[in-house]
Amino acid sequence: MKPDAHGERTHRWQDWDLTSLLRRKAETGLTTSLVVPARNEAATVGAVVSRVRSALMETTSLLDEIVVIDSDSTDDTFTVASDAGAVVHRSHEIRPELGTHAGKGEAMWKSLFVTRGDLIVFMDADLVDWDTHFVPGLLGPLLTGDGIALVKGFYERTAGEDAAGDASLDGGRVTELVARPLIALEWPELGWLVQPLAGEWAVRRDLFERLCVPTGYAVELAALIDTARLLGPAAIAQVDLGRRAHRHQSLHDLGGMAAQILAASTRRSTGSAADHVALDQPRKVGAEVATVRREIPLVERPPAIGASGGVQGFPP
Repeated sequence: MKPDAHGERTHRWQDWDLTSLLRRKAETGLTTSLVVPARNEAATVGAVVSRVRSALMETTSLLDEIVVIDSDSTDDTFTVASDAGAVVHRSHEIRPELGTHAGKGEAMWKSLFVTRGDLIVFMDADLVDWDTHFVPGLLGPLLTGDGIALVKGFYERTAGEDAAGDASLDGGRVTELVARPLIALEWPELGWLVQPLAGEWAVRRDLFERLCVPTGYAVELAALIDTARLLGPAAIAQVDLGRRAHRHQSLHDLGGMAAQILAASTRRSTGSAADHVALDQPRKVGAEVATVRREIPLVERPPAIGASGGVQGFPP
């Protein structure tokens, strides 16, 4: 699948073989990090780490490190990821003088202070139906493409954990009902991307450390918008990674995610947005209707390169 106007930046993971990527990595001297943000993912994070480590670290040198950022888990995520061979950091313990926030984006922002790779691959910790080609597929455009700074993955998605079920290229409910219409209205230059909110993506460190990062689920959309504004849409590529199974989340949780997506876009289109929003969600309690109010954080971290003390490996 290649959108007409952007076919040259839409790839398949099979476009590169491991040997050529290893050769290119050696020629450029670039280092690579896999970062897995995780919260209460003890059931799956171990398999993610061990499979990638076995395929890409023990037998090749495509990855220089695998780092899991544990975002305040209350299960055994930290121990499971450590036992699988990852370097694991608790998000709130990284640069504690900078404070801490809950959320996926916070974990990804904090990863800049404890990783060393010139190229950073992000993967979700809840992968079910997937393969280790995700990592070389995402690194391919960064190692071989001129001017590419950010790479989004996309895949056929199966519902629940049924890897044999029907698959589609839709990006999920928040993508199709919120992000895609929002992109069409506000950021049409990103409309060619198949799954703009996909959790599997890769970025050059020297770009990501220049970006403002929402602490929650809006990190993916914000990174795309800011990359297009800083470097132009031509700095973005996407790769068909094949197939992935996923777990459905409740509409209750998706409402909070949608609010964060909308706030990140508003901040970038108007220059301002609130740091939180009170989201009222109705519930039926017996014969009565009750309202549950949730405080949704909309905080964004400033560029990490400007954080007091600098980013690891870079001067303040």
